[in-house]
Amino acid sequence: MTLVPPPFSLADVPHSPGCYLYKDSTGRIIYVGKAKDLRKRVSSYFQKRDHDPKTQKLVQTIADMEYIVTGTDEEAYLLEDSLIKRHHPKYNIDLRDAKSYAYIELTKEAFPRITIARKAKGAGQFFGPFVSGKERDYVLTVVKKTFRLRSCKSMPRNHRACLRFHIGNCTGPCAGHVTAEGYALQCSQAEAVLKGKTAELVSSLTAEMNRYAESMEFEAAMRCRDVITAVTHLASRQYVSRQKDYDEDVIHFIVSEGAVFLMVFHVYKGTLGGREEFIFEESDGFFEEFLVQFYSDHPAPREVIVPEAVDEGLALYLGSVAKRKVVVTVPKIGEKAKLLELAKKNIETVHFGDEIRVEELRKALHLADAPRVIECFDISHLSGTDTVASMVQFRNGRPDKKNYRRFRIKTVDGIDDFSSMAEVVRRRYSRLVSEEKELPDLILIDGGKGQLSSAKRVLDELEVDVPVISLAKSEEEVFVSGVPFPLPFGKKTRANMYLQEIRDEAHRFAVTYNRLLRKKRVCG
Repeated sequence: MTLVPPPFSLADVPHSPGCYLYKDSTGRIIYVGKAKDLRKRVSSYFQKRDHDPKTQKLVQTIADMEYIVTGTDEEAYLLEDSLIKRHHPKYNIDLRDAKSYAYIELTKEAFPRITIARKAKGAGQFFGPFVSGKERDYVLTVVKKTFRLRSCKSMPRNHRACLRFHIGNCTGPCAGHVTAEGYALQCSQAEAVLKGKTAELVSSLTAEMNRYAESMEFEAAMRCRDVITAVTHLASRQYVSRQKDYDEDVIHFIVSEGAVFLMVFHVYKGTLGGREEFIFEESDGFFEEFLVQFYSDHPAPREVIVPEAVDEGLALYLGSVAKRKVVVTVPKIGEKAKLLELAKKNIETVHFGDEIRVEELRKALHLADAPRVIECFDISHLSGTDTVASMVQFRNGRPDKKNYRRFRIKTVDGIDDFSSMAEVVRRRYSRLVSEEKELPDLILIDGGKGQLSSAKRVLDELEVDVPVISLAKSEEEVFVSGVPFPLPFGKKTRANMYLQEIRDEAHRFAVTYNRLLRKKRVCG
């Protein structure tokens, strides 16, 4: 298969979880996919050579692409499911007969049991949907074990406690080892966790643990401690389990340099289903004016979630247009506030992603000025032969390919990355200094402390006063000259991921040149 260049800029696609929507030349959505890293996943369609026939045809049909950033991988699963069911894309598997995501159910019984339900129907309480069987089973296991709830389908007639009671995973209601009130408390605590309302539960459990410890009831205190640990861990995992019987719109905006960047998220019965973007000039009262115009052409849902208060009469107007009550909500905490943040995150990613990551890098490195121009070096060879170096330049958060450079190492024999790095840094910046050309704001070296020291020594000799750092591949650790330990920001931060992207591009460019030289040498 011949590699097909994408009909859009991959530099516009972020390294974030989310969904991508491929469109044909008519603008029709022909494929919906999910990804932990949108840039890597979308790039793979146009870089692989071994696609199956169906995917080959899809790639040849793609004319445009849209993406929606989500907060977590789990949100991407739910969004993909919603988009596929809404648009029925040609190249997706037909899911009309597929089962929906499963729920966790607390049954309505004197002593409720916790179990899995395929549909949220019946008298019990349902939590979900969960995006995968693995995720659902994990939550079920932890909640069942933590709060010691029964899972047997029927209470044994002989009232003999089962093995789960004897190993401490159930309080044994079947054998009368717990009162109805005590078991109801277990269920209410489990319910709070499944709904995500963990802060008050952790607070009360902490107070209870302290009381047990003061009275020297250490076994009970340890039990509270274990529950707190499990609850806290579950609270850190987001499941997007919003069940609604009505639709919502979530609207957020950012104003920058006299322009308004606004996004509308459409949430269908609790699941994010799509978005619309708008850009217009800032003016007094622009937000309320937008709402009036937008909902004069679009049916208003039952609830509109917005970031700031609007005139009370606006909700009445929307209700009169929709011919039913419309509520305009300004949430401060909870699920709706998270949806607002998700809308804002998409605006930032789509329109300000490059600026944000440059600023995040400045903060992480404690630089006085934003590193708008970054140059990165990488060494590539095969067992010490055909040693080459690459230099890539990123400007304002994006690759500036016209300023890429590649070098054949001339003064080093065999494997010596330190000397090779010193040579290429000297060649690059001695020329810039002699020609009095612009220097970068930051220099990035691919490697650890050894490569960094080699580069810094050359820069000092040339009296080039530019910050220089290195990025070590093993743990993506960032080093600066003179500091023996890595800088304290993680590899999943926006700043570090930006450095990884630059380093990976330098590595790709170097490897490509090394292969070219080897091919010329072998083929003559």
